[in-house]
Amino acid sequence: MDLDALVAVDMHVHAEVGRDGHQSLPAELMAASTRYFKSGHERTPTIPDIAAYYRERRMAAVVFTVDAETATGHPPIPSEEVAEACAANADVLIPFASVDPWRGADAVRQARTLVGEYGVRGFKFHPGLQAFHPDDRVCYPLYEAIEAAGAVALFHSGQTGIGAGVRGGGGIRLKYTNPLALDDVAADFPDLKIVIAHPSFPWQDEALAVATHKPLVHIDLSGWSPKYFPPQLVRYANTLLSGKVLFGSDFPVITPDRWLADFEKLDIRPGVRPKILKENAVRLLGLEDKGA
Repeated sequence: MDLDALVAVDMHVHAEVGRDGHQSLPAELMAASTRYFKSGHERTPTIPDIAAYYRERRMAAVVFTVDAETATGHPPIPSEEVAEACAANADVLIPFASVDPWRGADAVRQARTLVGEYGVRGFKFHPGLQAFHPDDRVCYPLYEAIEAAGAVALFHSGQTGIGAGVRGGGGIRLKYTNPLALDDVAADFPDLKIVIAHPSFPWQDEALAVATHKPLVHIDLSGWSPKYFPPQLVRYANTLLSGKVLFGSDFPVITPDRWLADFEKLDIRPGVRPKILKENAVRLLGLEDKGA
């Protein structure tokens, strides 16, 4: 990966269809998400399609699926498949994995294998979809393994449209997505690199508090157009959290083109803009150290 040639690193990209055409979400949730975001573009690109898309834009992308099989009954796209496809496009794609936290010791073993044998650099958790509280001690052996590997733990937070408009919200409970639960995780695993994904509606202040208090907690800006960012998020991105805020689009829900066009209109200091778009992610992911 030629870091000098990249204009940005997108920290939040979903692999929504596997090699065999299997989709990462149940059809009802996928359709509801498309309606919520008024997506007028292709929602099911393959990972090679994602690579070509980002290569054309001279961007890198962190790619992952979500394993929520225990909670939803829907089999995930295998993280091993995602990692292999990213490795085949290593000039622009960075593999993250997802493991079901309810699988206990099996999840821990899988996480270690995904790092050691497949080269993944982080793990995506979706507490709402996976139906768990991030500070539940059942998850702690998994966090311990991720911390020991030096990998990143990225957590969905807040309400970003998944399940919106579906009867009963698709069974997704928002209580699991309050980012304040990550304060315990950050305190108990002080060397674990954590990313709070999305503007954390309706808990933005909680996310900012945790990120300013715990040194290794970051925030990615995915899932919302920047024109809807709460003013306090913009203020902290410009100041106290300028080294800990990360560009993320939530592609293919939101395209990086749309996100960047709206971000250009935000009142972000010139010296902060390149940190958010690229430099903070390069440091967090250790891309320079690993000779990416």
